[in-house]
Amino acid sequence: MLLFIQYPKCTTCQKAKKFLDDNKIKYIDRNIVTDNPTKEDLENFIKIGNLDIKKLFNTSGMKYRELGLKDKLKTMSDDEKLELLATDGMLVKRPLLVGDDFVLTGFKQELWADKLKL
Repeated sequence: MLLFIQYPKCTTCQKAKKFLDDNKIKYIDRNIVTDNPTKEDLENFIKIGNLDIKKLFNTSGMKYRELGLKDKLKTMSDDEKLELLATDGMLVKRPLLVGDDFVLTGFKQELWADKLKL
């Protein structure tokens, strides 16, 4: 079963959810604010998706800018970055689609369709 992590007010997340629903893809829906990924979740996503930790940051988010993370991340360890991401779902890139052997960050319809073999 796929895990779909999203923020309901996010228009990109809404488009991704509609895409999944329209294509009759079954998934577990998880609100990134009320059920923020834990440090362990994030470590697992990096491992499964072979991701660079930077891909997990919502660099266009207000919280990211408020905290001045563009500069601060340069001096932080990966462990510190994971700890920070685990404190607030609004810092995490969304939507996330997590499968057994992949993790997709953000919504790019062509990429999602390809990965889901649609």
